[in-house]
Amino acid sequence: MMLSASPTTLAKSSLEEMLDSLRRGDEAEKPKDLPPALPSRPTSKARLPSVRRSLPTNFRIDANGENGGKCGENGCSFSEVKGKEEGKRKENELKVKRNSFGGKKMRKYVNVDSPYNLEAMEGKKGEESEGEDRVSDAKVEVKEGGKGKVEWVENYNIGYFIKKKLHVWCRLSDGVWGSGTIQSTSGEESFVSLSNGNVVKVSTSELLPANPEIVEGVNDLIQLSYLNEPSVLHNLKYRYSRDMIYSKAGPVLIAVNPFKDVQIYGKDFVTYYRQKATDSPHVFAIADTAYNEMMNDGVNQSIIISGESGAGKTETAKVAMQYLAALGGGNGGIECEIIQTNCILEAFGNAKTSRNDNSSRFGKLIEIHFTTFGKISGAKIQTLDVFDVTFEQSRVVHLAAGERSYHIFYQLCAGAPPTLRERLNLKMANEYNYLVQSDCLVINGVDDAQKFHMLMEALDIVQICKEEQEQAFAMLSAVLWLGNISFQAIDNENHVVASADEALTSAARLMGCAPHELMQALSTHRIRAGKESIAKKLTLQQAIDTRDVLAKFIYASLFDWLVGQINKSLEVGNQHTGRSISILDIYGFESFKKNSFEQLCINYANERLQQHFNRHLFKLEQEEYELDGIDWTKVDFEDNQECLDLFEKKPLGLLSLLDEESNFPNATDLTLANKLKQHLNANSCFKGDRGRAFGVRHFAGEVLYDTNGFLEKNQDPLNSELVQLLSSCNGQLQQSFASKMLNQSLKPATSMDAPKQSVSTKFKGQLFKLMHQLENTTPHLIRCIKPNCKQLPGTYEEDLVLQQLRCCGVLEVVRISRSGYPTRMTHQEFAERYGFLLLETNVSQDPLSISVAVLKQFNVLPEMYQIGYTKLYLRTGQIGALEDRRKCVLRGVIEVQKYFRGHRARRLFHELNKGAKNIQSFVCGENIRRKYAIEANRCSAFASQLLDEQLAAVVYLQSVIRGWLARRHLNNMHNLKQLNRETAKSRRKMGRKISEAKDMPHEQQIQVLPSVMAELQRRVLKAEATLGKKEQENATLREQLQQYETRWLEYEAKMKSMEEMWQKQMASLQTSLTAARKSLAADSTAGQLGRVDMVSPRYYDSEDNLSMGSRTPGGNTPVCAMPDVVEGRENGLSNLVKEFDQRKQTFDDDAKSLIDIRTGQPASNMNPNDEFRRLKHRFETWKKDYKMRLKETKARLHKRGHPESDKVRRKWWGKLGSRAL
Repeated sequence: MMLSASPTTLAKSSLEEMLDSLRRGDEAEKPKDLPPALPSRPTSKARLPSVRRSLPTNFRIDANGENGGKCGENGCSFSEVKGKEEGKRKENELKVKRNSFGGKKMRKYVNVDSPYNLEAMEGKKGEESEGEDRVSDAKVEVKEGGKGKVEWVENYNIGYFIKKKLHVWCRLSDGVWGSGTIQSTSGEESFVSLSNGNVVKVSTSELLPANPEIVEGVNDLIQLSYLNEPSVLHNLKYRYSRDMIYSKAGPVLIAVNPFKDVQIYGKDFVTYYRQKATDSPHVFAIADTAYNEMMNDGVNQSIIISGESGAGKTETAKVAMQYLAALGGGNGGIECEIIQTNCILEAFGNAKTSRNDNSSRFGKLIEIHFTTFGKISGAKIQTLDVFDVTFEQSRVVHLAAGERSYHIFYQLCAGAPPTLRERLNLKMANEYNYLVQSDCLVINGVDDAQKFHMLMEALDIVQICKEEQEQAFAMLSAVLWLGNISFQAIDNENHVVASADEALTSAARLMGCAPHELMQALSTHRIRAGKESIAKKLTLQQAIDTRDVLAKFIYASLFDWLVGQINKSLEVGNQHTGRSISILDIYGFESFKKNSFEQLCINYANERLQQHFNRHLFKLEQEEYELDGIDWTKVDFEDNQECLDLFEKKPLGLLSLLDEESNFPNATDLTLANKLKQHLNANSCFKGDRGRAFGVRHFAGEVLYDTNGFLEKNQDPLNSELVQLLSSCNGQLQQSFASKMLNQSLKPATSMDAPKQSVSTKFKGQLFKLMHQLENTTPHLIRCIKPNCKQLPGTYEEDLVLQQLRCCGVLEVVRISRSGYPTRMTHQEFAERYGFLLLETNVSQDPLSISVAVLKQFNVLPEMYQIGYTKLYLRTGQIGALEDRRKCVLRGVIEVQKYFRGHRARRLFHELNKGAKNIQSFVCGENIRRKYAIEANRCSAFASQLLDEQLAAVVYLQSVIRGWLARRHLNNMHNLKQLNRETAKSRRKMGRKISEAKDMPHEQQIQVLPSVMAELQRRVLKAEATLGKKEQENATLREQLQQYETRWLEYEAKMKSMEEMWQKQMASLQTSLTAARKSLAADSTAGQLGRVDMVSPRYYDSEDNLSMGSRTPGGNTPVCAMPDVVEGRENGLSNLVKEFDQRKQTFDDDAKSLIDIRTGQPASNMNPNDEFRRLKHRFETWKKDYKMRLKETKARLHKRGHPESDKVRRKWWGKLGSRAL
């Protein structure tokens, strides 16, 4: 009998059961090894309830049983109230707001005009509700750290270090941290023995624990046992001294500028990081992480590089681009073009300042696009349009002492080829007024001429044609010549006109206009009065300003045009996939003796970038912990939002007041300063000063600004006469510059009430656009540190480094990384990724239950994770074990799949192979059968014809050989007779000469001396003796010759008899072969007619009657009626015939050689008779063997074809054999 369960008795889900058990566990005293309490799940989509908090360590109950720390209705402890009051007091003293983002209290003012609109909306909602501040077990104090900075000091158990006399850090009298050992303590003072042997007396409260030597020089600051400022400084210094310039601070890479070449960027290092062969901190590792996350998650990435001027941001960006080009290098060479853009942009956008020899005077965002396969498909460069907003245009015309203008001017003057110098009328750099005013024309260790050649190569690689390159260089030369234009007064009112000298002529020619047009544009200004215009002459200062404005506008437009040309070359086109990695390289924070409008905009951009840094590392992370119900101890950090409010707040922000004052016709720089002091003094980040100066407390320090030139630089001073001048020029570039300016000037004219945008408004809009673009990417942060101000390698100034570390909040980042949960996944994602690792099958299938079961199975400690409402949070390193196990299981699964698929594939292959072989065998058999039938038909048709042709060929071959033998014998005899005649003739000539000499008359003989006569007689006697010997030798030779002739005649007779015998035997063999073939043909004919056994020996005539090529009369032409029998016979006979021909040729050759030996070498050691006997013996042996095999072959053939006629044939072959023998 089955019972139906009512709805009230239904079992709860595993999630509800686990939540209930966790709540019940919270009510009782839980042991330390249990996981933290899971917050109650919200019942609606409203704001989540506050996190459960533990009691503070100093919570105590008074004698009455009540909480002695209560204050009012809030229920806060006394220590908490005291801590808040102490914090407020120190905030007032330091004038620095200590932000504790993570509590429920929000700022009273939320900047609505912000690039993060979502954050502003949430901030407004948060103002309506206030919650309690967290009370943490760990106590954190705020101490004054110099220059108004907030210094974090954790309350370590310093008593243990004092008792054990361990190494500690103490602050010395000069403010430097020193390492030593505590010798003794006396009250609030301690005596510390430093490493150099000195003993100093310091306050015990100033002591900080030092890390053991085992963690000295660690890669990641998270690994430090004690996290404090001196430990971080010492760790970075230790690594810097060993050329390990990269360190990790949680998710942030710290890069210390070495000011020298460090060999850690070659192809080998690229391979190491691509193959994950090393885990050392490096820019390559950051770029590799960004690339992998982009490919795996499909989310756009960004690498944000920040730091002070001279910290190495530009070089770091180049290194990151180098690694990405190596990762995504394709076959199109686009990665090479991207790398070469650095050379171009550095030449046109970087300059030497007092702090940096290669300072970026513009901000750029390089967006590199990738295909779905991870190959680079294109790129796009976005600039902050610094030149378009004029605040770095002034570097073209005004330079401070010790600084240089943009690199391109000096490179052009030093490295231009002679032909280009002649066309552009280029001079040396020291002849241009714009360049010599700073008394700095070169940079130590930099070859401007070589840089120009590298620039030319880069322009070619980026596919900017030679014509456009020369036009750009012409514009640069025109800017330099504009600076040399001088003015002369024409009246008493100080009105001037441009001098018609070489500078004016050259500038006009390069710009493509007439000299008088340029002179008029620089000397006059037209004022419109209704429909008419009036020309007004300019004073000297006005004319100089107009000239400088034109030069700055040309250079700014040229830079924008150059960036546009580069983007055209690198455009993605149809290959755009939406995957990209952006690299941000922006100008660093600047603070000089005199800071103007340019530094204000640069530092404002860095403030906004610092807010982006804080937002992603502090605010968003801690917000996520709170919203997801994680038991989290907040980490305070220095928020620069108040400084941003100083700039952006409306209507009383710094930029708003600047725009407002710029619209007043009678406003001056002094009235602007007074207005700023009047409205901004209430902001703690603003500091008024005397005259036109005011100060701003930035995140990196306080900067004093001078408002001189603020109003002029905030406006667009380019008048219409200069725009018309450029539009009338012949050059294409100049006309494009003018048309762009006209289009921008026409945009505000569409609305009568809309005022023309100021420079600061444009800059702010571009900066917000940049931040919005970065907000849609996953950031990877690199903080560049400048170790010293003198740009010297190996020099480490601790105060300077510490200031930069404080500004970027490195300690706070490390604290969050150490105590936070960097790995976070939703319950659904975690269950899908690791759920298959569970060994138990009875676990509930909801994602949360699966996630908890996986963590328990792998023995993840409770303090190593927390479970939120929607996500699972894991501490650093915990996900690694799960990933390793997952990869191991997946490898096993893949192995099983591999073997199964291999077995299935092999089985299928064998089946297919077997079927293919069957088909092939059938096809091959059919083809062979068809070929056999064709060959059988062809052989039966042409057998007789082939036999006649072979016999005729044999006869012809014999006739040729016999003729050749006869001719050779005749030639040998003729040569022998000719030799005998020549020998006899030579003898007769010799005897005649001797007799003539003896018969010579006496009077003809020469009278000689007796001694000579005696010598001659001696020689005559000697000659007569020699002649006698020669005659004896000749007689011997004649005898030998007669013997050889006799032997030759005998040998010749033997050869003739042997040849006759051979001819007879060959004829006999040929007769036998002919008879066998005729018998074969007759048998075939008889088999075809059905009379196989009716073969008569009368078809074969006697040996005397057989002849070559003849047939027995009355014989029929043999027809192959039995192909198999005939083919067997023909094969046996053909082999014998072939052997007969080969042996015949061999014996003929041997006989010829014997004849040659006999005729050509009469004195040879070889005996022809012996050779002849050996040849005869070989022939007899072969002939006997050949006859036997011939008989056996005939017998086998007749047995196969005619078994009933063996008797008759045997008698016939016996008779034929005896006759042949």
